[in-house]
Amino acid sequence: MIIGYARVSTVDQSLDMQIDALKKAGCERIYKDKASGRDFERSQLKECIKALREGDELVVWKLDRLGRSVKNLIETVQELNKNGVEFKSLTENLDTSSSGGKLVFNVFAALAEFERDLISERTKEGLEAARKRGRKGGRPKKLNAEKIKMAKKLLLDPDQTVKGVAEMLGVGRNTLYRNLNAD
Repeated sequence: MIIGYARVSTVDQSLDMQIDALKKAGCERIYKDKASGRDFERSQLKECIKALREGDELVVWKLDRLGRSVKNLIETVQELNKNGVEFKSLTENLDTSSSGGKLVFNVFAALAEFERDLISERTKEGLEAARKRGRKGGRPKKLNAEKIKMAKKLLLDPDQTVKGVAEMLGVGRNTLYRNLNAD
């Protein structure tokens, strides 16, 4: 079965052009998501993926309709292929049912992995260079040795509570406990 998926990012956009293209591509059923916001759940995409069976083909008008990021897109298409579902993007003329389409998709996947590796290497190099210049990573400590010493002294007083001392020092109870137990 050929199944289509259409999505628009904002309420003002129309699905009509995508739906027309998907119908022309032979889609027997079309799932549609229409909403905005990065955290939007895309419930129809989830339903669509659940409905797909081995031998089916998922068709989208454009690659970015299926995934929010290259990583997300690659993971989704790899999951489809693992389940015996082919994938086709009309605008990019990408079809994983053909050898050429699989090759192009795998090149996309390799480039995305290469980009992730480069970012990781640059991050590690940057952190190492900062350490060599004497910079420490992470956020500053909430409590220095002097404040911890003061907290211990205050807590010797039976009228003082951990909560009260933590409030006095401007930290949470758990932060105070963690620092007291670190010694």
